[in-house]
Amino acid sequence: MAKTRTLRTDYLARVEGEGAMLVKIRDGKPVDVKLRIYEPPRFFEAFLRGRRFTEAPDITARICGICPVAYQVSSVNAMEDACGVEVGPQIRALRRLLYCGEWIESHALHVFMLHAPDFLGYASAIELAKDDRALVERALHMKKTGNEIMRAIGGREVHPINVRVGGFYRAPTGHELAALVDDLERAREFALETVRFAAGLDYPQLEQDYELVALSEPDAYAVEDGRLVSNRGLDIPVSEYEQHFVEEHVEWSNALHSRLIERGNYLVGPLARWALSGDRMTPLAREAARDAGLGRDERNPFRSILVRSVELVFAADEALRLIAAYEPPEPSFVEVVPRAGVGYGCSEAPRGLCWHRYELDENGLILDAKIVPPTSQNQKTIESDLHGVVERYADLPDDELSLRCEQAIRNYDPCISCATHFLKLEVDRR
Repeated sequence: MAKTRTLRTDYLARVEGEGAMLVKIRDGKPVDVKLRIYEPPRFFEAFLRGRRFTEAPDITARICGICPVAYQVSSVNAMEDACGVEVGPQIRALRRLLYCGEWIESHALHVFMLHAPDFLGYASAIELAKDDRALVERALHMKKTGNEIMRAIGGREVHPINVRVGGFYRAPTGHELAALVDDLERAREFALETVRFAAGLDYPQLEQDYELVALSEPDAYAVEDGRLVSNRGLDIPVSEYEQHFVEEHVEWSNALHSRLIERGNYLVGPLARWALSGDRMTPLAREAARDAGLGRDERNPFRSILVRSVELVFAADEALRLIAAYEPPEPSFVEVVPRAGVGYGCSEAPRGLCWHRYELDENGLILDAKIVPPTSQNQKTIESDLHGVVERYADLPDDELSLRCEQAIRNYDPCISCATHFLKLEVDRR
């Protein structure tokens, strides 16, 4: 008689929306793995319909309190595309600097508060701080530094209000940005220590054959714009996204699953960016990656924490470079005259691609909107990873297998509200 184990999660606590996970193992082999996400209706695309195109950055910023810049930058890219406007290099540089702040605060939070306790055997970062207060304080310093960049450029740390279509309502002065340098230099040193810390973690073994998708620019590590490329030959402008990607409902989840048409699931985020554009990071970040033994073709999803750590070095180093070269744009924005049309925009949120499409009428009213966040693009791949984890570690006791599954999901940083105890398992052994 076949021996069956069932691991059932009825509620994934502290994620954006409600979800469940079901794992069935028969004779040591996974026969069913489902990640069920019950995302409540958020209606942001509906909120945008009938609103002025100029309102999109402020509305979309409310989608996420940790990566609002991703939604703002993708939305302004799309609106400027629809209206046939190009901004100058100073505005682009300021957007990139704002984005560096978001990467620093988001990656620092994820690496130390959400993910590291899994590897170190702690229930939470609070428990970790009892034994290593200095480590957690360094993480909080990095996060604060990222927040300060967002405040200086965006007007406030959460849901910035200074971003507008065509640029910024107000450009910071050189003195205001120079005030960030000392903290950024310390954050860069902490980021280098973070890479060394992450390199020493004990990683579960799992190698996956991903199609990796990310933005790419010829002379920079793509963050705020670029073309969509993959390791299997995809190379398209962001306007052709819907010709190659599709979102679908699945019967066990209210969340949309994205896939490449005729090719299946794919991966966005740090592993994809590193594999496709790692040679365009700053020299200091590349050196940190090399010293940590990070290969360019990294396929172990658990090592994404190491890539995020390298991206922390990159973001701090890039922010310092941008501040040193800063010239306030005059004026701080380009006048944008609306016209009827469709615009497309994309940028690299800390978790991966954030893609937007808007249709405008001749008065600049939004007729239709579509927003594809990184987590929905990764959901099929998360399930694939869970299958691989269960297949490799099926002989573990339930509590240890549960930890592996939690780590596998948290590799993707699917939402900031994910926390250490987000899987409550019901085990049925036969």
